[in-house]
Amino acid sequence: MLESLLAVGGLLLLRDSVQWEGRSLLKALIKKSVLCGEQVHILGCEVSEEEFREGFDASINSQLVYHDLYRDPLNWSKTGEAFPGGPLGVLRAMCRKTDPRPVTVALDSLSWLLLHLPCTTLCQTLHAVNRQDSSPGDSFPVEQVRVLGLLHEELHGPGPVGALSSLAQTEVTLSGTAGQASAHILYRRPQQHPTHKTQWFSILPDFSLDLQGGPPLASQPHPHPHTLQVDPTTHLTFNLHLSKKEKEAKDSLTLPFQFSSEKQQALLCPGLGQATSYIFYEPDVYDDLDQEDPDDDLDI
Repeated sequence: MLESLLAVGGLLLLRDSVQWEGRSLLKALIKKSVLCGEQVHILGCEVSEEEFREGFDASINSQLVYHDLYRDPLNWSKTGEAFPGGPLGVLRAMCRKTDPRPVTVALDSLSWLLLHLPCTTLCQTLHAVNRQDSSPGDSFPVEQVRVLGLLHEELHGPGPVGALSSLAQTEVTLSGTAGQASAHILYRRPQQHPTHKTQWFSILPDFSLDLQGGPPLASQPHPHPHTLQVDPTTHLTFNLHLSKKEKEAKDSLTLPFQFSSEKQQALLCPGLGQATSYIFYEPDVYDDLDQEDPDDDLDI
């Protein structure tokens, strides 16, 4: 799973929720990138550097280049450690390579950046990074830049989420059931149809992935062999099933609201021998037959 997610460059979007957090999977991808010999930069915004590095062994932590925006993002302490150009300036600087190794940039998180920066500015910067442009003063050309972006999609509307989704080459949406996490992976490749894949997994304490086949099916209770099974239809006053003769009688029955062809022919073409009906009316004493004054019986 990790190999397929890290197979290409561009933006890899991790979409998590309150029920299924994505920082653990982000750290698992970071560990895999370090083991593959890549240069890994981390833009930390939401948690402290100590909390983020927790769980990595010393060999992994020594390879991480951490840019701390969590402690003092606006340089209010006036220590001179503020990053020129703000968070986006740091993001652009991460892609200026000083060695020929591929670069992986982890953003923790895109949600923090969206809450502090215009969505259009952030998308333009990510698009420029995805184009893998190199500055004239770079020591090595940028061959491959991968951006791992953690997004808490419940914090944003459909507009920012859709804009970031359109920039991503790979999307991972975290969900799960029965206490087991799953990742719905969407791959976008140039000149190819998007492909989908669902992978069930669990993350070990050392941020390794344990791939699984899916959630276990709910076990069905088996009745005890000595338990008597009671038929619930035993004492009913009506039958739930029909016999063969009853089904034939039911199928041959013509319902009164069914307008059959025989009835239609009998109404449209009456036979010669059929009797004609007449209506005989005998006026009553109080019947008003005066057509010139129909209200004569009202005594007005």
